[in-house]
Amino acid sequence: MSEYWGYHLILDCKNGRKLNEDSEEDIRVFIKELVDKIDMVAYGEPNIAYLPTPSRPECSGWSVVQLIYTSSITCHFADDSGDFYLDVFSCKIFDVDDVLDYVEQYFSPSEVKQTYLLRSTKPESKYS
Repeated sequence: MSEYWGYHLILDCKNGRKLNEDSEEDIRVFIKELVDKIDMVAYGEPNIAYLPTPSRPECSGWSVVQLIYTSSITCHFADDSGDFYLDVFSCKIFDVDDVLDYVEQYFSPSEVKQTYLLRSTKPESKYS
């Protein structure tokens, strides 16, 4: 058993394939396939919403939250730039390279900044 409470991959992706206001099904496919590729189990359907941002149009785009039985996957896509921001957090370990490979295959970003966090040790249980 691992000493860590969770594993958190944060990707900042630049200039990927651009989405538009009709891209909901494309995002749904991406998230469902990502869940499978990293051997997770979805908890329900992904929550996908298009969020226009009149005060900052460069921030307008799709956001998605997919709960998984071991935590969550979240992503926000910026329409104009093709930039997107993906977080995978799970108390079950997953293969970071599988996420990176799939992101590259699906969206072809020109640059990916990766941050990987090992979340703190497991809390003590009062029932231990």
